[in-house]
Amino acid sequence: MSGAIRYVVLIVLSVLFVIPLVFIAFTAVKSNADLMNHPFYTLPKQLHWDNFLKAWKQGRMDMYMKNTVLISVIKVPLGILIEALAAFALTRLHFKWSEPLFTLFLVGMMIPMQATLVPLNILLNKTHLVSTYPGIILIYIGFGIPFGILILRGFFRTIPKELDEAALIDGCGDIGKFLRVIIPLSMPAIATLVIFDFMATWNEFLLAQIFITKDTMKTITTGLMAFRGQFTTDYTLLNAAVLISIVPIFIVYLTFQKYFVNGMAGSVKG
Repeated sequence: MSGAIRYVVLIVLSVLFVIPLVFIAFTAVKSNADLMNHPFYTLPKQLHWDNFLKAWKQGRMDMYMKNTVLISVIKVPLGILIEALAAFALTRLHFKWSEPLFTLFLVGMMIPMQATLVPLNILLNKTHLVSTYPGIILIYIGFGIPFGILILRGFFRTIPKELDEAALIDGCGDIGKFLRVIIPLSMPAIATLVIFDFMATWNEFLLAQIFITKDTMKTITTGLMAFRGQFTTDYTLLNAAVLISIVPIFIVYLTFQKYFVNGMAGSVKG
């Protein structure tokens, strides 16, 4: 494929991905009358920027955003730390069952989330962790571990073993190698995981809907259901709330995107 054709294909794909976001933005600044009387893809007759303020106040977006931020800022770093330690053990600490253990971790990616709902419900009820931050965070970490180990193990294997020997000569033990050699060199892979993990945690709906029953603890995805009534849905405020909810994702992506390609390339090559 020539360079010109490749760019055309990428531009077309980019437009296709952006179109839904444009339609959401159109709907977010329309009045309900405008939305009902005209096709959804038409330009607003009048811009209603106050829809964002109404969505923030009426939909209690501040509370839902606070809950989701709290869960994300605890789950993402803690989950990546656990995954990094496991990947370090699998690649740097030589023991007999490392390959079978890695395969066992990968099996976790094949188990459908829906198949775990009943056992998880029984476990959380017995441990009194339903509608608690520790309960939902532990579940999120458990589901994220297999993918995180897959990415970090692949990247760790690209780091030369000679650096381990140099660190050993300098007096570093296993923890020293992990903190002073592996982690600094693996920032591209870690940044990639931060993006994926944050997006997955921020957008997760099913587990939060089932295991968080208190309205004051709901996350942003379940909180958006507040705009849906028994007989009607306020689509203008709902779309305004959706736009508000994706702002943190854009911020995280823009912060770490320069490491994204390097991190994925290293993990695949490994």
